[in-house]
Amino acid sequence: MSVSAFSTEYAFTLPLGYLDAEGTLHRDGVMRLATAADEILPMKDPRVRALPTYLIVILLARVVVRLGSLTEVNPAVVEGLFSQDLTYLQELYNRLNGLTSPLVAVSCPHCEAGFEMEAPLPGESAATPWTGSTRRSPDSDVTSTGPTPS
Repeated sequence: MSVSAFSTEYAFTLPLGYLDAEGTLHRDGVMRLATAADEILPMKDPRVRALPTYLIVILLARVVVRLGSLTEVNPAVVEGLFSQDLTYLQELYNRLNGLTSPLVAVSCPHCEAGFEMEAPLPGESAATPWTGSTRRSPDSDVTSTGPTPS
């Protein structure tokens, strides 16, 4: 794959749009792929440390490079988005940066009806679902005594 075929910026149109102080509606924008710094540096921001859910505001302010005719997309702009637009941008961010499973077209083997479903991400398997716990089942290995001392 040549470098010229690799795209790092993606155009989008917000469902509702950002309404600025002058009453101008901004719907069309561009989001770039996130870098490691985009995901790491906001963790040092005192607003994120005080309220971890604020992370998405900082992330989006870093990766949305254009929104309508605005000269800058900063956290205040992201804070001013309608909830539907914030959700749209979160989903776009996750999809562009490989944080969600891709949709694949499949068909039912019985009735042949077509539909889309999420393909598992690499390393995921329905055979080993994540339960949110790292604790072992009491039935898993009754002879285990834990990690080997170093």
